[in-house]
Formats: sequence, structure tokens, C-alpha cells
Amino acid sequence: MFEVSVCDDLEAAQHLWVVHWPQIAFFDLWPVRACFQAEFNYRPYFLVARQNGAFRGMLALSWIEEEQCFGHFPGETWQGKTWLEQNRILADDPEVLRVLLDRIPSSARIRYLTKASLPPDETTAVVDEIGYLFSPKQYDNAFHTYMQSFSGKSRKKLRSELNRLTASGLSYRYDYFGDLDHLFRMNLENFQELSYFNDLRFLRSFENLAAWLQSNNMLRITTVLIGGKIAAVDMGAVWNSTYTVLAGGTHPDFPGVAKLINLHHMEWACHQALGQVDFLCGEFNWKQRFHLMARPLYKIIASRVQEGLQDHIVSTGQACAV
Repeated sequence: MFEVSVCDDLEAAQHLWVVHWPQIAFFDLWPVRACFQAEFNYRPYFLVARQNGAFRGMLALSWIEEEQCFGHFPGETWQGKTWLEQNRILADDPEVLRVLLDRIPSSARIRYLTKASLPPDETTAVVDEIGYLFSPKQYDNAFHTYMQSFSGKSRKKLRSELNRLTASGLSYRYDYFGDLDHLFRMNLENFQELSYFNDLRFLRSFENLAAWLQSNNMLRITTVLIGGKIAAVDMGAVWNSTYTVLAGGTHPDFPGVAKLINLHHMEWACHQALGQVDFLCGEFNWKQRFHLMARPLYKIIASRVQEGLQDHIVSTGQACAV
């Protein structure tokens, strides 16, 4: 028999995460989540499954006040939706996973779940969005081999477009922290109210994240200069042989520069023999055309919720024990 309890104490939730959460992807790292938790400050709501006192599984949620719903911890929101990807439901057995799924509050909107978080017969989850990856090993770590995967006509068209873009001179600058201000400004100017950074909480979360990444030698800032002017800036993180491209901004005077900087990321990853480049979710009209690998992530439709959820909640102290 399983017992499912709730931990709503942040310090205890952190301890549960650090002890039990697998560190597979960049977004699994507690400090990454903590950068957003510090700004959004939502109440954690960790469902913890135990059997005879032993930890068996966990679903890390937060109560998102303005949306009046639960989302995956830390509940950071943009346009009413959470942003951090590769969320998980921890369970050491399909039965434990089913028990946790049955305890999901009816108002939950749990996005970007990995497929491994769902049982094979799951009917309450659907594809949320598609993430896109580039694997240098697929091309023997040779960028030239990757470019040969395009048709001759496509290569010629792309080369012509990039040559026109860079005719006045192209150079790159790396890891200049001050260029992040240009990234945020260009992103805001291009997308205005649709920009992530239109929400000051999100902007400050990214500033927190950039500072933490820099202090841990994981931050990569790539700046494209054309004719001496800043044309594009991207912010990424390198961890566990994966380069995750987190955010970017481009100058409207240089249409097509996004293609150039993305190809540059892939070329650099080939030279470094990295395992993959994660371009995250969102198609933006180029990822499929650039032969990236699709990785679906899933969302939970909270329609199979047991009645009497509170009957399964025990005291915070017991629930938060490791």
C-alpha cells in the first residue's frame, strides 16, 4: 500500500529534489530551477509517494497563484504557460506512477514532460510541443558532412543568403557578459509584449541564471557582429556534453542573422564533439528545414483525479522527510 503526501516547505522540497531527482538534463539541476523560484516565489506542492516509509516517487508541483492552477515546479510562467522543459514524474515502478497520476489536482497543467514520465498505457497525456536537437555524432562531428545533407540547390541558396548578410564583414565575440543586455533589449524590441522578458520576473530569473552559469563555467554567450555592429546575441549553457541554447535576440537590420548564428552553434558543437545541441521547443520555421531531430514532450490533462485528495495528505513534517 502506498502513501501519498504533500510537501509544501521550500527548504524540505529542495532536499527531496537534491536527494532523489536524476541529473540527466540541464533543467534537472536544482540551481537552474532555483533561479526562477527566487523570482516567481510560488508555493511548492510536492506529491511524495512512499511505501512502508521508503521513498518510491515524486511529482514536483507549484501553485501558480495568478493562473489558479498547479504546474511543474517552480511554476515559472510566460503567457500563462510554464517554460522550463524536460519535466519529470519520478517513480520506481509503473504502479507508483499510476498512484501519483491519480493524485494530481484537477486544476493541474503539467507541461513539457519526458516520455519516460508516463506509463505505456497513459491516456491522460498528449503531445505538448516538439523539442529539436542537433547531434554532431550523426555527422561524424564534421560540420561539412552536415551541410552535405542539404540538397545542392538548398546549399547554394543558403550560401548566397549568408554571403549577402555578411558582405560588410563578419566577426564573433564570445562570453562578454555585457552583451546580455543587448540580447534582452533586442528580444523585447522584436517581440514586445510577447517577449519572455516583458515579465520582469522572467527577466530577473534569466539574469540570475546567467550569473550562476558564469560562476560555474557553464555560460556561453555568442555575439555576431556585422560591419562592427551587434547583429545577434545568444545565451546558452554547456553541461554534460549538451549545449542548450536558452535565449536570443537579433537586430532587425540584419534579416537572416538567426540562421547564421544557429549554424555557428552547430559548427562549434561539431568542433567540440559535443553530444548534442538542444534548441528547445518551438518550430520558428527553421528547425525542421535544418534537419534537426524531433523530441516530443508531453502534457497532462488532469481529468482522472481521485475524490478526497486531502485524505491522502499528512503533516508537512512527515511529508517532507527524505
